[in-house]
Amino acid sequence: MCFSAEASFSASVVLGIVGAITVKKVKEPSQLAFACIPFLFGFQQFCEGILWFSLTHKEYAFLQPISTYLFLIIAQIVWPTWVPFSIILLEKNQTRKKTLYIILALGILISIYLTYCFLFYDVQSEISNHHIKYTLNFPHTTHLLWLTALFYFIPTVVSAFVSTVKRMHFLGTAILLSCVITRYFTTHYFISIWCFFAAIISVLVLMIIIGLQKKTK
Repeated sequence: MCFSAEASFSASVVLGIVGAITVKKVKEPSQLAFACIPFLFGFQQFCEGILWFSLTHKEYAFLQPISTYLFLIIAQIVWPTWVPFSIILLEKNQTRKKTLYIILALGILISIYLTYCFLFYDVQSEISNHHIKYTLNFPHTTHLLWLTALFYFIPTVVSAFVSTVKRMHFLGTAILLSCVITRYFTTHYFISIWCFFAAIISVLVLMIIIGLQKKTK
């Protein structure tokens, strides 16, 4: 959440509740990873709430590095692998599942690359125009930036459209639209604000899990 510590903490509580309801609806172990998505978003927003405090209160400044890295690790490293992996576990169509495995491989590759970047390059966070701005001092050649963005986009967005699970394409559409809108209006704060929109989308995860339960009855 990019607006304030209070907003971030409030979002984390709401997402925690959504996550608890979603997990409670789970009937099969294969649904658990997907159902935990709201919990991950909730923890991500909690980390950014801590970051807000560290940036606005000098006595909490020591928390800035850990909260920055925790937020970015989830945003940049966890999601490209978690999203396609959790969708694969739900998928019953074997042909689509093979495609999803290829997408998962792309997600793992970008997660490994970004892990390398976090280990060997500096990242910074600061408040700018009432938002948190993240600066990632990673290699920035034009081709590498496009390739990184593509390898991130396919696992986190395209995997939802490949799946045959009911309502999953709604999730993909919502994430895609939030990504495009955020990129168009707020380029410099993309990571923080897009994660806010994506957090709202967690309610669709609950709807999909509920739909799976109806299908098995």
